[in-house]
Amino acid sequence: MDEPEIRRVLLQQAQAWRSSGVQFVTKQAGIELPSTPIVPPPNEPEMPAPQGASEMPKVKKKEAVAPAKPAAKPAAMPTLPSSSDEPWPAAYAKLSAAKRQEELDQLQATVAGCTLCAELAKTRTQTVFGVGSAKARIAFFGEAPGADEDRLGEPFVGRAGKLLTQIIEACTFQREDVYILNTLKCRPPGNRNPTTEENENCRPYFERQLEIIQPEYIVCLGRFAITNLLQSTAPIGKLRGQFHPYRGSKVVVTYHPAYLLRNPSAKKDVWEDMKMMLKDMGVTIPKPAK
Repeated sequence: MDEPEIRRVLLQQAQAWRSSGVQFVTKQAGIELPSTPIVPPPNEPEMPAPQGASEMPKVKKKEAVAPAKPAAKPAAMPTLPSSSDEPWPAAYAKLSAAKRQEELDQLQATVAGCTLCAELAKTRTQTVFGVGSAKARIAFFGEAPGADEDRLGEPFVGRAGKLLTQIIEACTFQREDVYILNTLKCRPPGNRNPTTEENENCRPYFERQLEIIQPEYIVCLGRFAITNLLQSTAPIGKLRGQFHPYRGSKVVVTYHPAYLLRNPSAKKDVWEDMKMMLKDMGVTIPKPAK
């Protein structure tokens, strides 16, 4: 190998040493490296930029998101008093019996023209509103008119009505001293049970009657009267023997006179219910005749 070839090989080797980090080569080798630094090759070749790279959207740095505040608890819904909890309007307490009767007469005229229950309006002879004192301490609250009531336009005038009259008189009162009304103001055909819709249609009428009279005591006669006034489906036997509140009145639950006609043994239970009411009223309970 001649000298020029040797120098070329040594120069290549020196360049390789510099590429690997050797800073100088002894002069004894007789080789001078070029002053321009040799840039070592990158570890990996650079990939060419993809087409359209300049148009690609820059990814924004994700901003820190504050933790969400816990949702506020919803405000508690106000508890609205039911109709049985609302007190009687104070204005009626000061009204005279004549003024209350005037209010009842106006309501009766409205009831007479009612056609909310199409079937009852077609089949009735007349509406059966209510009778008695407009300032009665006791209201006897029944279910629906029967055939006799439909014919005469007065509640409790048939056999069951005569028995109710006896109960009232046993309590030392007369029919004109108390107030008598029903849930329904029309007779259901064939004396069938009132429907839920019929009861609801008549509800504003009997509630208004009681509101005008504001009796101290309401005697619920039978299941339908109890369900409509107290909104309870509990058996009569479980509701008897205690007072139930209704807008400031004390409600007594007992059996319907028609039930007593079929079950005479229950008369003693009704009398116990009446004695409970009379004692609370401060009325002396009459001794049975010998």
